[in-house]
Amino acid sequence: MEPIQSAMKKWMNSNKKISDNFNQQRMNVINDPEIRQKLSDHVELDEQDINRHLMKLYEYQQASKNCQDCPNLDGCKNILKGFTPHLDIDGKSISLRYEKCKNKVHEEAQIEKESLVKSLYIPKQIKLAKLENMDASSYERKEVIKEIIEFVQNYSSGTFHRGLYIHGQFGTGKSYILGVIANELKNRSVNSAIIYMPEFVREMKASIKNDSLQSKVERFKKVDVLMFDDIGAESISPWFRDEILGAILQYRMMEELPVFFTSNYNLAQLEDHLSTSNRGDVETIKAGRIIERITQLSKPLELSNRYRSSE
Repeated sequence: MEPIQSAMKKWMNSNKKISDNFNQQRMNVINDPEIRQKLSDHVELDEQDINRHLMKLYEYQQASKNCQDCPNLDGCKNILKGFTPHLDIDGKSISLRYEKCKNKVHEEAQIEKESLVKSLYIPKQIKLAKLENMDASSYERKEVIKEIIEFVQNYSSGTFHRGLYIHGQFGTGKSYILGVIANELKNRSVNSAIIYMPEFVREMKASIKNDSLQSKVERFKKVDVLMFDDIGAESISPWFRDEILGAILQYRMMEELPVFFTSNYNLAQLEDHLSTSNRGDVETIKAGRIIERITQLSKPLELSNRYRSSE
């Protein structure tokens, strides 16, 4: 068995190391320039008060303030990621208060902006489309850019401005244009929804089973700016044409809420498509009503040349 004197000596040496480490750490904390300044402003704090709140002072000393030691939000070193600490002293009480840092505020603002663009089955490339990357190599492309700028400016001023019915062959970049418009509107805090028509038809049919049809129709009726991508590519039914598409367009026409369309068809060809149901029935009058609403809500614009990215 180890002699008691030897055991006591080891214990005392160990305790001395702990005490020395504590004192060294304490001195590092209270000599921190920020902490020293704050403590000097509160002469009522004695050594016992400081020791009692030493862990809070240490936490404050080690933390990144105003993102100065953080490369980004993911690299935040603070206990509460995205929050910067503030040291509050009230009498003999010391407390830490955390507030959102600039990186956290920026991230939340970006998330809020992204939520302004709703999309239904739209590729990521379209969601990231930018005006500065648009092809401006021809007169008609320049005309599209001009229309986009005019629309966004008019919308921001509260003036109703018709959307566009952009038609042309496959590969002319029609869908990309919708993404550009959505992102330009997003930068001005305007809600928009981009809908890929073939999937939209399937979504509406599926919504009947779970009783969500009416709420979805109402959402698309009332969104600030609505965009139908590839109208005419869907397999049409009288129910969808009249009860869903017709109802949405009628509401938006009455309320002067703009709609954009892209299609491989011009308006005459789209009317033929809408007049023939998937059962072979021909209803020209009802199809004509849809076309009338489209022309009230949007301006036809043809793209004939192939799209090329300016990236």
